[in-house]
Amino acid sequence: MAQEMRAAATPAVADPAPLGLAAFALTTFVLSAHNAGLFGTVGNTIVVGLAIFYGGLAQFAAGMWSFRRGNTFTATAFSTYGAFWLSLGTYLVLDLTGKVKAADVLPSLGWFLLAFAIFNTYMLLWSARINTAVFGVFLTLEITEILLFLGFFSGSDTLIKAGGYMGIITALVAWYTSAADVISNMAGRPVWPVGQVVWKGGRRRP
Repeated sequence: MAQEMRAAATPAVADPAPLGLAAFALTTFVLSAHNAGLFGTVGNTIVVGLAIFYGGLAQFAAGMWSFRRGNTFTATAFSTYGAFWLSLGTYLVLDLTGKVKAADVLPSLGWFLLAFAIFNTYMLLWSARINTAVFGVFLTLEITEILLFLGFFSGSDTLIKAGGYMGIITALVAWYTSAADVISNMAGRPVWPVGQVVWKGGRRRP
């Protein structure tokens, strides 16, 4: 009886996925708009706060809550990309305060994006076991990261801008997936379509 009372008193943890997706989407959208050259002559300082607090802390917290719910995939994805934004925000602060040599910026960002593209590759494969919308987030993100690390390594403005526009598409797909998760959780049933499982390989045996 005491155990039942304690269980009843413990509140359920809400699904953190919509928050993680929204934080990822908005921060990606703003940085990608900068990479695409849509900011004009404005610098990228607005990205720093978003990278640290929304894309970083909020998304990292969503990852921790996903661990609490026992969801290994979302916990790994949100915690990793929360740390991605915290790391990038820190690097931008160092760069903006003159702590990074100008010649080191592009190759450093190239290696940074390459490393996360490797991580994203296997997460892309496993996302195919969830639904089409989540798979779309990781697929567009994969293309974005590849374009950006190639652009940074080669110093190509064209590739960096292409990565920026692809990042905007990534953000829109992530926003849609977040919105679909929010309304489905509110309604207690699927409302906006998110598609079916893309790949059913590697399923557990009963």
